[in-house]
Amino acid sequence: MEKEHHTHQDEQEEQMKEKPGKRPDKAGMGRFIKLIASAHPPKAILIIALILTLIQTIAGLIVPMMTKGLIDGLTFSSLNRMVIVGLLGAFVLQAVASAVSIYMLNYAGHKIVANLRKRLWHKILSLPIPYFDRNRSGDTMSRVTNDTSLIMNLITEYLVNLISNVIAIIGGIALLFYLDWVMTLIIMAIVPLTALILFPVGRKMYRISKKQQDEMADLTSVLSQVIGEIRLVKAYGTESREAQAGEDRIYRMFRFGLQESRILALVGPISTFLLTAVLVIILGVGGVRVASGVLTAGDLVAFILLLFQVITPMAQFTTLYSRLQKVVGATERIQTILDHEEEPLELKQEAAKESRDIILRDVAFSYTEGEEVLHNANLVIPANRTTAFVGPSGSGKSTLFSLLERFYVPDTGEIRYGDEPISSYTLSSWRSKIGYVSQESSMMTGTVRDNITYGLGREADLEEVRRAATMAYADTFIMDLPQGYNTEVGERGMKLSGGQRQRIAIARALLRSPDILMLDEATSSLDSSSEHEVQKALANLMEGRTTIVIAHRLSTVVHSDQIIVLDKGKVTGAGTHTELLESHQVYRELAQKQFVEMGERSMEY
Repeated sequence: MEKEHHTHQDEQEEQMKEKPGKRPDKAGMGRFIKLIASAHPPKAILIIALILTLIQTIAGLIVPMMTKGLIDGLTFSSLNRMVIVGLLGAFVLQAVASAVSIYMLNYAGHKIVANLRKRLWHKILSLPIPYFDRNRSGDTMSRVTNDTSLIMNLITEYLVNLISNVIAIIGGIALLFYLDWVMTLIIMAIVPLTALILFPVGRKMYRISKKQQDEMADLTSVLSQVIGEIRLVKAYGTESREAQAGEDRIYRMFRFGLQESRILALVGPISTFLLTAVLVIILGVGGVRVASGVLTAGDLVAFILLLFQVITPMAQFTTLYSRLQKVVGATERIQTILDHEEEPLELKQEAAKESRDIILRDVAFSYTEGEEVLHNANLVIPANRTTAFVGPSGSGKSTLFSLLERFYVPDTGEIRYGDEPISSYTLSSWRSKIGYVSQESSMMTGTVRDNITYGLGREADLEEVRRAATMAYADTFIMDLPQGYNTEVGERGMKLSGGQRQRIAIARALLRSPDILMLDEATSSLDSSSEHEVQKALANLMEGRTTIVIAHRLSTVVHSDQIIVLDKGKVTGAGTHTELLESHQVYRELAQKQFVEMGERSMEY
């Protein structure tokens, strides 16, 4: 009882939140039609299927008229074989045309949705990083899976019958008028009553479906996050907390499902009542007209058969309309992604092949308007030298890396490669110049070899892959794995240790042979043994390249050609380790603190 009261209260709250003017309109339907058209439907198959549908529907309309002739001359001696053969032929033609057209229309429906998903997937891959900062991954996943599934279900289950239903209704009504216009007008008087039920139901279904889709996206986000971080959940014993969070979202989806079920439960009995009422009226009026000689018995039977061929598709329109409102909501969400601004993939020129200095001039950047995280940065990163960025957390080091990789665009200022702004290069050519090794060492599901060659853009034979792995000090441990280079690494590389993942990431960068190498605290999470191996691999990787390093531990960057100190988004110093020790107080204090701590730890051992 308590749960039921809670449900009713929740529904009242949801109804109070509904905005009165928010309902599907012609623009929403127009967006849906435009979206379907943009998915390149197979026109030849659709035309053939529509012709077959037309044949099927015409054959279905002919059957009642042939039945009329058969009944009106119904004596055993006068049975017309041609009429019987014609009836059987019409049944067979209708069945064959129906089977083939349904298959072809379903094929077209699946093809449309497949093309739509493909387009959506390519669009997501071309979206800029700020989009993913603002939108949860589960919401985006829901657009590709759940929302497109709604469209597919509508097309394959309802729209495939739309054309045949329209033809059946138009042809059926024309024949009904031909048989008896009086009874046809009685039927037509019920149509406005049906519309009075249909449109309010559709508007209500539209509002509910939008909320359902929001909740589904929310649940997908929670599942994605919890499953992705399941070790954290179990390590900190938060299973019950996450279970409750999931239950809350499942319960909200259950509430909206109940609201939808109530609407559908109302529509079904009303449709049945109207159908029964029409049939009773027609039988009564028709019986009187047959008795008075206005109609024949064959006319009445044909009229009733045609009536079913008209009423059945009209009843389906009620369901189609309500489902269509759900899809209009899904279309809006999909269109939001498709209309989003993409990364500028194709610009004017390819990035220069040779190594050049990287120059930042008055670069400022903010993730949120009014909250600047990088303030008028001016610096030069010399070609074929090692430049290290140091500073406390939140000083802007990772932001600089993101700007260099063109994940974001500076609010003001400019980043140049030699004399040319990097914004003038195509993204593919600029990013192909960069090799990135991070602390996390991102891995994709697949084999060791797949991960080393990931993003290479060309085929690499095993010998070339092994050379890169050898230089990364990874070949030995890879060959010790059960299937060597064909060993599956698991989701996010969980079957490998941190040091192994790191060396595979270095092998990937070596194989890419980049002009610019970016190392984001590449050894900070490793033990001393793994760090030693990785440092040797990094030495091979850094040789002869422009190298940019982020490091919290100064011991890893003391030999850099240039060290740049960042503090609160500002460049506060630049020079070698020795020069900064003499001239930069913050750097000197940071160095003294870290080297004292290192000395204490070494004495403990």
